[in-house]
Amino acid sequence: MTPLPLTAGLGLKPQHYDEALHCTAPGLWWEVHPENYLADGGPRLAWLEAIRGQHPVALHGVSLSLAADAPPDEAHLARLAALARRIEPVLVSEHLAWSTWRGQYLPDLLPFPRTHAALQRIADNIARTQDALQRPIAIENPTHYLHIDGHDWAETDFLAELVQRTGCSLLLDINNVYISANNMGFSAQAYLDAFPLHAVAEIHMAGHHADPVHGNALLIDSHDATVAPAVWALYERVIARTGPIPTLIERDDKLPSLNELLAERDQAHRVLASATHEEAMCS
Repeated sequence: MTPLPLTAGLGLKPQHYDEALHCTAPGLWWEVHPENYLADGGPRLAWLEAIRGQHPVALHGVSLSLAADAPPDEAHLARLAALARRIEPVLVSEHLAWSTWRGQYLPDLLPFPRTHAALQRIADNIARTQDALQRPIAIENPTHYLHIDGHDWAETDFLAELVQRTGCSLLLDINNVYISANNMGFSAQAYLDAFPLHAVAEIHMAGHHADPVHGNALLIDSHDATVAPAVWALYERVIARTGPIPTLIERDDKLPSLNELLAERDQAHRVLASATHEEAMCS
């Protein structure tokens, strides 16, 4: 029942449920955080199942804590697997980060040194997750705000090695790249040139804002604004190289009307449709 091909999607919010259910934009799909739906029943799960009956849905996790010094919580992983069986998502994704410490969940996606030991640990955790879900997952590149010592791997090489070892795919968040490049002083374009684009199954786009104290020297991945023109420019260069890849517009705060979000989503849809046309002309 999944319409093909997927083009551009939106993060699904309760405020927009009724409109989202009946939206007919071509190629549209929706993404949710599965942590909000890990229940055996109830109105929220019924709401998600209704959406899934009309549109493709992706699950974008925020709490598996794949970079932690312990395996993912078995009970949480079992609930996630049950939800995936129930919803049959088009994609499941998670972050290259950690968020648990000795049984406590922390309200952030935290960085780590990209060491050889971390690579093996994360690869093992991805493998456990994929075994539980019986499907590959996509791993998202993180946002960076400070320098951490002790890296053995460049981030793009680290991600490529995870793909090689586990068979996972990647979620390329271009806003994360832009923010990290600004905050850490490297070239966003050079990072994307080195990124293993062949493994990208999904792209994220979002807005950001400048830190109130440090200004543009420190950008915050706030998801509370429209996508910046510079991020759109990076996106168009990526799609020109890769061809169309399902793309999500993320908005988690200062939510506008669904019509405003759809207008931004349509911008990504047009980029993807143009890339599809160019591929067809060249084939």
